[in-house]
Amino acid sequence: MSVRSVEVVLVKAGRTKIRYPAEVVADDGDRLTVRAPWAAEGVRDFGFVRFEPGDVFTEHYWRDRWYAVKEVRSADATLKGWYCDITRPAVVDGGEVLVEDLDLDLWVSADGSRILRLDEDEFRDSGLAERDPEAAARAVGALDALEELARAGGLPGQDSGSRKRS
Repeated sequence: MSVRSVEVVLVKAGRTKIRYPAEVVADDGDRLTVRAPWAAEGVRDFGFVRFEPGDVFTEHYWRDRWYAVKEVRSADATLKGWYCDITRPAVVDGGEVLVEDLDLDLWVSADGSRILRLDEDEFRDSGLAERDPEAAARAVGALDALEELARAGGLPGQDSGSRKRS
C-alpha cells in the first residue's frame, strides 16, 4: 500500500474540536488505522498521563463500532498506554475521517494495571440521553465493551506486551 494521508476531524457537540493530518497505516474496509503526532498545542497533563510534543498516536477507527482506540507512545517509542474515545462510527470519505466524540473516554495504562473510565459526568451533562436515547445507550454499551476488551488484553497492540516498538 502506498503511503497516503488523511485529515482526521474530531467533532463534538456539532463543532469541530480539532483537525489534523495523519498517515494511513492500514484500511481493511472496516477498520482504518492512522498514525499522527500529538496534534494539540503544548502539553496536556491529565494526572495519569501527559500528552506532549513528540508523542505519536496510532489511531484505530471503525466504520461500524462506537469507539476509537489510540495507542500513545512517547518520542522514544515508549508505550504510554491507550486513550479510547467513545464516538459514533467513523465516516471515511476520501481524504477525511470524520469522528463525532460522545464525551465518554477510557484510559488504559501501558502495563494494563490502570483502567480509568473518564468524563462520565460530562456525558450525563451533555443531554445526549434526552436528545438521542439510542445513541446514548450505544455509547454506554461501547464504554462497557471497551473496558472488558482492555481487561482481557484485547485492545489493538495491547497483546504485544512490549513497551518499545521494535
